[in-house]
Amino acid sequence: MCNSSRREFLKTTVTAACSTGLSMSGIGELFADSPASRSALATPSSAPLPIKKGVLLEMLPAKLSFAERMKMARDVGFEVIQAPTTPDQHAAEEIKKAADGANVRIDSVMNMDHWKDPLSSSDPAVVEKSLAGMRTSLDNAKLWGSDAVLLVPAVVNPQTSYREAWTRSQKEIRKLLPLAEELKIVIAIEEVWNKFLLSPLEMATYIKEFDSPWIQAWFDVGNVLLYGYPQDWIRTLGKSIVKVHLKDFKRKKDGYEWVNLGDGDVDWEAVREAFREIGYAGSAITELNAGDEAYLRDVSRRVDRLIIGRA
Repeated sequence: MCNSSRREFLKTTVTAACSTGLSMSGIGELFADSPASRSALATPSSAPLPIKKGVLLEMLPAKLSFAERMKMARDVGFEVIQAPTTPDQHAAEEIKKAADGANVRIDSVMNMDHWKDPLSSSDPAVVEKSLAGMRTSLDNAKLWGSDAVLLVPAVVNPQTSYREAWTRSQKEIRKLLPLAEELKIVIAIEEVWNKFLLSPLEMATYIKEFDSPWIQAWFDVGNVLLYGYPQDWIRTLGKSIVKVHLKDFKRKKDGYEWVNLGDGDVDWEAVREAFREIGYAGSAITELNAGDEAYLRDVSRRVDRLIIGRA
């Protein structure tokens, strides 16, 4: 992982959602309408998928200038960048100029304040700080020409029950919808190891309850591997998926280890076919460790082989 806060969450123990008490009246309808439930799935094809390869800005060498980092991303084969929330306006302008100069698009923003200051908190001050961070992220997205901001909606912990995480976060996210609609930026909900949205049916229901085109899904292939199958999530979330994160890990007797794409336990052939079935044509952003040009070039080739289906 490339962000210390995300690493901290991903080191926590994943638990099953045994009895949430949530109303899931729409689950049957969602499941019945999913591509996996239809009798005739799309015929597998050898044609490469029309997915745009992306990389986190933090994966590029920090010692380089923004302009040099963007150029490297383009040179090794990446088409789009995901950049973090950048409150400093001068830095945000510099990032935009660097991306434009390298002819690479910043297609999404990694919101940063939802980790230590979740929207599901019972503290109004914490929630307001989280909302402010999302507003900054949405403004960044508008400046950079991005069409989505990644949001981790809630955190379940001893102080916040599953039900409270659900209701509180939805209430606060609805406050952001007018700005998202005005700026034409999608708020993309991601599933992570935060003890929340632990099944694709729950995530689909959570998103559907907003009844808004400005709330969609950000799907992370690696995050579900301990308690599900990425291909199942992809088929269930279907057309609600607007962005994707790519990472991989390998199970070990004493836990797990984050590894490069293709070196872990993800069934990439099944994942690629699931993306083909739902007609996914958005971006797939690598979320791995930072590295030099040779490493990044290798990662780019792995995305070609494993996800796009290009030798």
